[in-house]
Order: sequence, then C-alpha cells, then structure tokens
Amino acid sequence: MSWTDERVELLKKMWTEGQSASQIAKELGGVTRNAVIGKVHRLGLSNRAGSSAPAPEKKAKPAPKKAEKPAEKVVEVTVAPRKPIVPAGQPLPPQPSANEISPETLANVREVEKGAKKISLMELTERTCKWPIGDPATEDFWFCGLAVQQGKPYCEAHVSVAFQPMSGRRDRRR
Repeated sequence: MSWTDERVELLKKMWTEGQSASQIAKELGGVTRNAVIGKVHRLGLSNRAGSSAPAPEKKAKPAPKKAEKPAEKVVEVTVAPRKPIVPAGQPLPPQPSANEISPETLANVREVEKGAKKISLMELTERTCKWPIGDPATEDFWFCGLAVQQGKPYCEAHVSVAFQPMSGRRDRRR
C-alpha cells in the first residue's frame, strides 16, 4: 500500500473531522490503524481541534498550504451524581463485590479437594485439573488432578471459583 495524494487528502479530511484512526483505516482499506497514526504524526496532524500548540514543522521541506481550521467540536460531558457522604462515626453502607464466592461454593471446593488425586506438576495432562493447592515453596504442594470440565483447565468445582460472571458495572454499555 502506498500513500497516494488522494489517500493522504482523505486521511487529512477525516482526521480533521474527528474520526478515529480505526475508522480512517477501515475507510481507506489496505492500511492498519497504526499506519494511519504514523502518517498523521509524520504529517504533523496529531493535534486535533481544541489544542493550542500547533505541530512543529520540519525545516527541510517547504511549508505545505494551510487548510482552514475546522470548527471546534462541542463535547457534552455527563457527570454521574455523587454518592451521599457518610458522616464520620457512622458505618458505611454495604458495597457490592463482583468477586464474592458463596460459602456453599467454598464448602463444595474444600470437599472436592479432600478427594482430589494430589498430583505433581510432572503428572499434569490436558485432562487433569491444574488447580494448585498449597504453597509452592513447601513439600505439601500439589495439583487437584481430577477430570477437567470440557474446554477448561480445571474440574467443575474449581471452574465455579475461577470463572466468575462479570460484575454489573462491566455489563453496562458505555
């Protein structure tokens, strides 16, 4: 892919319109996002509307014709309401946690670990649970070794602990 005059002009136009490097790369075709970013920097276009300092020009090349400055975009910022402040001395309200594991799940894991095969690192295969148990710096360290859940590296009990659902905060669309 070569940067023809037409492609460079289209890049400049789309950049000044505020389109992202990914959008520009997709429109141009045959070029990556990083190639667009590199070309933008080489052309001295890296400062978008709202920036006060113009990009420095290279002295070896004659100064290009300056295009009209695009109108500055107005960006609306939405600020989420603040949580109420709790006065000193009062307990904080309970905070939700995405990583909470139920006591039943932990009890199940402990029960499964009692019946685990207790295998060493050298005995692990693609069909054995790779959940480490104990301190690796001690002699009493082993891996679960039970049959894995299909497509996972752990047995059913350890999968229930290792793979937690995403928190509500991550689920929301931004």
